[in-house]
Amino acid sequence: MNKSIAILGMGQFGSYIAEELSDNGADVLIADKNEEIINQYADKVSYAMTAELSDPKAIEAIGLSNMDVVVVAMGDSLESSIMCVMVAKEEGVPYVIAKASSERMGEILKKVGADEVIYAEKESARSNARKIMSSNFLEFFDLGDDLCVVSMRPLSRWVGKTLSELRLRNKYKINVVAVKKNKSANADINPEDPIEADSQLLIITQKNNLDKLNK
Repeated sequence: MNKSIAILGMGQFGSYIAEELSDNGADVLIADKNEEIINQYADKVSYAMTAELSDPKAIEAIGLSNMDVVVVAMGDSLESSIMCVMVAKEEGVPYVIAKASSERMGEILKKVGADEVIYAEKESARSNARKIMSSNFLEFFDLGDDLCVVSMRPLSRWVGKTLSELRLRNKYKINVVAVKKNKSANADINPEDPIEADSQLLIITQKNNLDKLNK
């Protein structure tokens, strides 16, 4: 089942995130007060709405209660960001990500309910899109030439099994290069050790193989 993700604010960061998520198969809803921008991206996403994002009634009308994730992308507007975060959490959205232009702004957004704060523009939009698409992805590092390194939680179906049993290289075309547990990373991996739920896996793979991990 595809994730339903709302992007509130279609500036540079919001537009890059929206396109990347849509390209990766998410059901994306976008909202912005600028009708011209909404019309520009309407054909690239599942839903597009014009809304005044500083008005709580307008935000409520978007229907955020159906979203798995909400990304509040107006890093230059503290008032609108606060309002969007608060309404999203009141609507019961499980995970709200907010963009901030400063550490102080980030602290405020966390206090009003943001689950995660990011400080980003175009260069990290793809990285954040990958993280949003998979709740298992913790960090994404683009190596260029279609290669990437990802820090991730093990999928639930991997827990309790060994790397030898899972044959991840054959099934997903990924290479596990280190396992992290209790803040300690180990690159000397025993393929017969069972994977634990609270561990983190550091993998290297081609970017197009990541989609298989979201299915």
